[in-house]
Amino acid sequence: KLAGCTLFITGASRGIGKAIALKAAKDGANIVIAAKTAEPHPTLPGTIYTAAEEIEAAGGKALPCVVNVREEEQIISAVEKAVKTFGGIDILVNNASAISLTGTLETATKKVNLMMDVNVRGTYLTSKACLPHLRKSKNPHILNLSPPMNLNPMWFKNHCAYTISKYGMSMCVLGMAEEFRGEVAVNALWPKTAIHTAAMDMLGGAGIEKQCRKTDILADAAYCILTKPKSFTGNFIIDEVLLREEGVKDFDVYAIAPGHPLIPDFFLDVEIDATAVKQKGYGAAQALKEEKTESAPAKPSGPVAETFRVIQGAVTEETVRSTQGVFQFELSGDGGGTWYIDLKNKGGSTGFGKPPGPADVVMSMSSADFVKMFTGKLKPTMAFMSGKLRIKGNMALAMKLEKLLTQLNSKL
Repeated sequence: KLAGCTLFITGASRGIGKAIALKAAKDGANIVIAAKTAEPHPTLPGTIYTAAEEIEAAGGKALPCVVNVREEEQIISAVEKAVKTFGGIDILVNNASAISLTGTLETATKKVNLMMDVNVRGTYLTSKACLPHLRKSKNPHILNLSPPMNLNPMWFKNHCAYTISKYGMSMCVLGMAEEFRGEVAVNALWPKTAIHTAAMDMLGGAGIEKQCRKTDILADAAYCILTKPKSFTGNFIIDEVLLREEGVKDFDVYAIAPGHPLIPDFFLDVEIDATAVKQKGYGAAQALKEEKTESAPAKPSGPVAETFRVIQGAVTEETVRSTQGVFQFELSGDGGGTWYIDLKNKGGSTGFGKPPGPADVVMSMSSADFVKMFTGKLKPTMAFMSGKLRIKGNMALAMKLEKLLTQLNSKL
């Protein structure tokens, strides 16, 4: 279906961008690899040239271009080369992205600039440069790898700059879909679960891949979108939801470790079954209701209290230094109530009641499941996926908990 079409993909030297490129290449598409890695990176795999070799081997034609989307001249130069080489541009995939999951005071100005420049400005300028050529195509598409805009404050409070930058990409979809309606389709695509990429390895550490899906699921979803008519526009699409609508039933093929619990991706509330939605009426117009958890009467004794006592004895300065998070637990049942583990301040502490400072992660579950989780009988990811554990707050910190439990289990 994409034979002879020309795709301009930013950040296509590795990860999700390359996976989308390889899927299109199987049809015989032309791929412009617009990425900045020309020389091998010390830790990250792939360059624009190794990606070009894979694309050619898959059946496509490749044009590797050194493009840092922060530099408008490089974007314009690559677009001109693409048009000169392939005669035009039919599809733009804005995939290049920068991430820093840090709070306002912890985010260096250069990181803020990087995320705003790559995610928002880069997406805007690349779209602007490609649009005159896209308008000449028979079935033009712009696809941004960005989320539906969920204005729940939990997605802002722990990484405000990153959230603003990703929502900036989504606002490009919102505006351009309407501005170019009838001429160019403009849509957003986002994964329902974490995707295994080099970025995820850096965020989650060793072993995180078992809780992720392969980039193939986004490649397949992107292919579905890019082969639809240009009247399909203004949508914020979740990969799994779209593929289910297309008739896919076996999602184990996308799992790194089939059967293993998967981590949900950012910006999708656990309570919401995220779907392909029109942005209309979703987000700013949606009234946010703060959920209030009623705790059971306090009984600071028994298995729960004993578990916290042992955790306190097992906490070290190294644990605090490597974790840097405050966990609050809302437990129901015997020994329930509000408890906390402070692994951010001084030497760390645990106790009954609200934590001494703001909680980074709030976990709600039964006291019985809490004891099972902290004694190694119930994995946090399994508890989360089965609905026994509900998490609000910093998901990256919540992911550190499982690693921490592995270290503590021998003492509990």
